[in-house]
Amino acid sequence: MGAGLGLVAGDPAAPGTPVASTAAEVARLAATAEDLAALDGLVSVCRACPRLVEWRETVAATRRRAYAGEHYWGRPVPGFGAADARIGVVGLAPAAHGGNRTGRVFTGDRSGDWLFAALHRAGLASQATSVHAGDGLTLRHTRILAAVRCAPPANKPTTVERDTCRPWLDRELALLWSTLRTVVVLGGYGWSVLWSALRDLDVTLPSPRPPFAHGREVRLDRPDGPPVTVLGCYHVSQQNTFTGRLTAPMLDAVFGRARELAGLT
Repeated sequence: MGAGLGLVAGDPAAPGTPVASTAAEVARLAATAEDLAALDGLVSVCRACPRLVEWRETVAATRRRAYAGEHYWGRPVPGFGAADARIGVVGLAPAAHGGNRTGRVFTGDRSGDWLFAALHRAGLASQATSVHAGDGLTLRHTRILAAVRCAPPANKPTTVERDTCRPWLDRELALLWSTLRTVVVLGGYGWSVLWSALRDLDVTLPSPRPPFAHGREVRLDRPDGPPVTVLGCYHVSQQNTFTGRLTAPMLDAVFGRARELAGLT
């Protein structure tokens, strides 16, 4: 492993986990992952995007005053949830003082407070809060993925960073594809990246690509199994939840529909 990437308890990586340092290595290593556990280990030590590496590690070293006494994760954040998920949830990227601090996506920030509370109300999470990676939270029939795995400055990854990271998402979707029945996409950024990832998986897509909209449903038929429905949802960002653009009832309606589409009702 690379310098500065010390392992911690419960770490998905092992001392010999290969470290991707270029876009080509990301693509090559992602293709070698035979299961989600192996993929999570590879994701968690990636160093392919210099700007993101510098930012996530600087944030982890300086820390926010409220978390000054904590040890930050400061690494890429892998997906979280069931290996045989029927529902996938695609977000943008970890938050600098959320997933980048705790090591679990959507954990330790207000966006996560909204998301996990809604998943709990829908019967898809064992508890309504996600505070840290060892808090006992489990997801039922659900896995959370991200378009980009490192916290980006100003929450805005570059186009190159997005494309460099996408093989991780491609492989995660491929490993989940046989059990997935619906994919909830949080926001327009994740919506755009998802369609590119599905194209890379040779999924037959509608043309033209449907634009993002809250509540939009797009059914993807497949010859070897039930259809997968992509379901749009406004992102659980503070900008949306504080202004009322996204409300708890709206979020509950999305996950209620996701359960229905996944055959869980």
